[in-house]
Amino acid sequence: QVQLVESGGGLVQPGGSLRLSCVASGFTFSACTMQWYRQAPEKQREWVASITFNNKAYYLDSVKGRFTISRDNAKNTVPLQMNNLKPEDTAVYSCYTVCRPNYWGQGTQVTVSS
Repeated sequence: QVQLVESGGGLVQPGGSLRLSCVASGFTFSACTMQWYRQAPEKQREWVASITFNNKAYYLDSVKGRFTISRDNAKNTVPLQMNNLKPEDTAVYSCYTVCRPNYWGQGTQVTVSS
């Protein structure tokens, strides 16, 4: 059974930091590219970052230099370190894998506001 469980969201002031985590199970995690997506109110879901099985990372232009995706294959986790957060980063963040395209986690809410 595939599971993707996100955590770490919250309310933070502009310029602050949060560290999200996704714990994955039910598939061969170490062989799969993992991704983070986000969906803001009344907007379409957008891709944020990816990390390949061999640790190559890719980012949405607007988060480059502020967000860092990583992976821990021993723990099946995908952290997303988010620094210098901006109000436009407010969204529900979810992790995803192309290895199991029909599955999404419940997401974790990130709110950036003063």
